[in-house]
Amino acid sequence: MIIASQKPIEEIRETIKPYKKVLIAACGTCVTVCLAGGEKEAKELADLLSLSGDQEFRVVTPKRQCDSEFLEEFDKDIAWADAGLSLACGVGVQYLAERCTGKPIIPGLNTAFMGANRDAGYWTEMCQGCGNCVLEKTGGVCPVARCSKSHFNGPCGGSSKGKCEVNDSIDCAWQLIYDRLKSLNQMERLFETIPPRDWSTSRDGGPRKIRRPDVAIEEVTE
Repeated sequence: MIIASQKPIEEIRETIKPYKKVLIAACGTCVTVCLAGGEKEAKELADLLSLSGDQEFRVVTPKRQCDSEFLEEFDKDIAWADAGLSLACGVGVQYLAERCTGKPIIPGLNTAFMGANRDAGYWTEMCQGCGNCVLEKTGGVCPVARCSKSHFNGPCGGSSKGKCEVNDSIDCAWQLIYDRLKSLNQMERLFETIPPRDWSTSRDGGPRKIRRPDVAIEEVTE
């Protein structure tokens, strides 16, 4: 799940100040679950922004902002607005911006990471989308996202008592990997060397894409 948090209200006010009519676009998936950009948050934000009295706001909540299949209602309502305020992750903001020539799309959230819900109001990062998963080698614990130094072959020299030297509130990922492999009776995996990575599958290779010709309705040209 993509985790995000709402920008400070004053920052949002300042950004939308030039626009009389603003369409607030919530998103019905990840940011709804992490209580940052769902319909409830969008309506509350509209109410707060309306207190200034000199701007008009509407709220629309597509199921996903990153999929054209769900944006018919948004396309109709953005015609009314001078600008759109997206409460989606950065992907949703950019996708709406591509569709809305001549209409600015403004981010209302800060996108943080991909993570899991640990408790009410508590999320932790678990994946960076590196494009070359090694979780079968590390007992299902990601050394890229969960080791502060992204070490692939054991802990650094700074970990102590199962905690990371960067912050002692962080579990050492390699302690977690060790404990997990031990519970699985797969300790031999600790002696398998993970070779140097080809980071072109991650951000070092530029913006990434996945294309499935077997599910495409028609050929896409770029």
